[in-house]
Amino acid sequence: MSETVDNSSEKVGVGEFVKQTREELDKVSFPSREDVQGTTLIVVVNVIFFAIFLFLVDRGWAYVLDGLTWLVNKLAGF
Repeated sequence: MSETVDNSSEKVGVGEFVKQTREELDKVSFPSREDVQGTTLIVVVNVIFFAIFLFLVDRGWAYVLDGLTWLVNKLAGF
């Protein structure tokens, strides 16, 4: 877990900042190429699935509302 350190009251020079930044970057672990590709594939598949799903739901609601509009107009005599 990361810890937040408040250094707002201390003045840190550029050299010290770069040193601290490099120390923090040494602690970082980056995902492998396979992990990134797998995650990207999952995201792309989910985006396509939900785009199709929401398109079909939208078309379905449009069909239902058009039917209700037609029915109300028929009953009201418009």
